[in-house]
Amino acid sequence: MNTLLITGVTGFLGGAVLEKILNEKQAYNLLLLVRAETQDAAVERVKDNMRKFNVSEDALSAITPQQILLGDLGSPADFLNDPRLDGVTHVLNCAAVASFGNNPLIWKVNVEGTLAFAQRMAQVSALQSFLHVGTAMSCTPEPDSLVAESAGFRENAEHLVEYTHSKSTIEQLMRQHCPDMPLVIARPSIVVGHTHHGCQPSSSIFWVFSMGLMLQKFMCSMDDRVDVIPVDYCADALLMLLGKSLPRGEVVHISAGEENSVRFADIDNAMASALEKAPVGDKYAQVSYETLVKMRRELKDIFGPCNERLMLKAMRLYGAFATLNVRFSNDKLLKLGMPKPPRFTDYIDRCVQTTRGLSIPQQMAVDFK
Repeated sequence: MNTLLITGVTGFLGGAVLEKILNEKQAYNLLLLVRAETQDAAVERVKDNMRKFNVSEDALSAITPQQILLGDLGSPADFLNDPRLDGVTHVLNCAAVASFGNNPLIWKVNVEGTLAFAQRMAQVSALQSFLHVGTAMSCTPEPDSLVAESAGFRENAEHLVEYTHSKSTIEQLMRQHCPDMPLVIARPSIVVGHTHHGCQPSSSIFWVFSMGLMLQKFMCSMDDRVDVIPVDYCADALLMLLGKSLPRGEVVHISAGEENSVRFADIDNAMASALEKAPVGDKYAQVSYETLVKMRRELKDIFGPCNERLMLKAMRLYGAFATLNVRFSNDKLLKLGMPKPPRFTDYIDRCVQTTRGLSIPQQMAVDFK
């Protein structure tokens, strides 16, 4: 039986992958990289995350201390000598510091630690696939474009956040330092919510849409489009890619594509329907960031107690992404047999229901850790 090493199972995407494996009883020997003091504590961390996905206690009983590889990509030397790594056939590397803040661990984990891990796994003769999860935004796309699936990056591109810069850099370093490793790079677009659990596993990024509609103004227009996929679709795609024989260095988008990306106007209508209220519609205004800054003293009246500086930073960063109006081609994934993704508006009601009672500052904490 193949041995699958997964990193990031206590996070959003890695957790969604493990949910699929546990619920569908997929045939893998599992090895899970988890940060904890003991293997028993690591098991509890994994189980606590799985409960956010409503995984049954019976299914959770399948997670054992023997499946735990204690370690952290922030200090890879602590686990890279574990002899179990030599029996690994497949790696799914979901772990990353995905903060849009200035977390000092971003480079240490996403670049330095990940490269050391990749170099160790490149020495494993049994290894059939090293599937690395990047981000579609790492290619710094041109505005108003349908982005092709390419390994190339624009030289001297300016990244909006250090996170996307780190993900771009590690892809290039792995190609340079691990040329013979069976590397495949999956680049998800914007991952928001879960088609069944909504935002219960994580409120990451969903709050951006709520924030803009509560303000009734933002930096994008209602006709701009956004490429959003649910985390469970992304998990299905990753597990499918693990089972495919793909060219070394292949880049595959996991995205909504041209067909299933949605307009902000569609999001407004779907959220209004879920909240049983009128859409913002014509009351919405596209404004500059400078206009939002002038509203600084109004933010607490709109959102409740909040860090005004952090709120404005969030508006600047996410507003810049929103105004790109980009979609990411998903041709490769569809040709490999993956069904078309659901539209964000198809499951947005679950996201609305599972964030009721949570303020915008509470929801956004996950993205600025």
